Amino acid sequence: MKNKPILIFSGEPNSIFFEIFFKIMINNKIKNPLILISSIKLLKLQMKKFNFKKKVNLIKSKNLSMQTLDNNKINLLNIEYYQENTFEKISKKSNVFIKNSFKLAFKIIRENNIYKFINGPISKKTFLDKKFLGITEYISNEFKIKNTAMLIYNKKLSVCPITTHLPLKLVAKKINKKIISDKVYLIDKFYKENFDIKPKIAILGLNPHCESTHKYNEDEKIIKPCVKSLSKLYNISGPYSSDTIFLKKNRKKFDVIVGMYHDQVLTPLKTLFEYDAINITLGLPFLRISPDHGPNEKMLGKNLSNPLSLLKAIKFLDKN
Repeated sequence: MKNKPILIFSGEPNSIFFEIFFKIMINNKIKNPLILISSIKLLKLQMKKFNFKKKVNLIKSKNLSMQTLDNNKINLLNIEYYQENTFEKISKKSNVFIKNSFKLAFKIIRENNIYKFINGPISKKTFLDKKFLGITEYISNEFKIKNTAMLIYNKKLSVCPITTHLPLKLVAKKINKKIISDKVYLIDKFYKENFDIKPKIAILGLNPHCESTHKYNEDEKIIKPCVKSLSKLYNISGPYSSDTIFLKKNRKKFDVIVGMYHDQVLTPLKTLFEYDAINITLGLPFLRISPDHGPNEKMLGKNLSNPLSLLKAIKFLDKN
């Protein structure tokens, strides 16, 4: 196969995935063939709903490298799933479908030397059932990788939370020198391999203004010494206060801002760039990306959803 295919799993059946996928297929030229993992019945329901017309090329997972694939048709690996209506309420009904889709995707990645993978939005609460903090951790576990990182990437500025989907009351207990060091290593490696640069990394403190009246201050005891030690190896500085780091004059100094918890860095990034960002899992033996939004149940069927994040995910892999 001349161009390496991009493997895409549609994700939660009751999400905005197909709406934004169809919009991308109409208006954009993509050189690498897209291979969609989903249900043929679900796909046809969605095509009818959004009046999207394109031939479907049902393919087999074996000998993908021997098949001629292009984007004139939707190249589909079918996973059985049935629902009567185009959209239903998100529930555990789709869990087997999601699990089987991931299983097939991982099998193809291992056996066909495919290293480009996108998964559509998934309801973490419904699918993971408290067994994993997020899809990042779910995939990492499947490949037995302990050190991974969530990088929300934009070419102007990216962010990485040290802890992911963790309740705030548990964050402080998870902050230590090793976890910070591990994430910084992956960020530095990613930027060197993909952009040939040594990234400028800012580390945020945990407490407001990096201060605490409490007898134990994580910023002084853990984060500050860690940054000092890591600065010998990486282009890194901090800790910085999170209430000022995203001011224009401050954020333009860095490629990546690393926060101690999820919303500390994702909230300002989404405010700045909205859908112009993608979620990249660092540390896996392949490039895994997901659009930086969820199933968006409130927008189902309205044909008003913004496809930019999924488009950015595809375009990022299409040039690599």
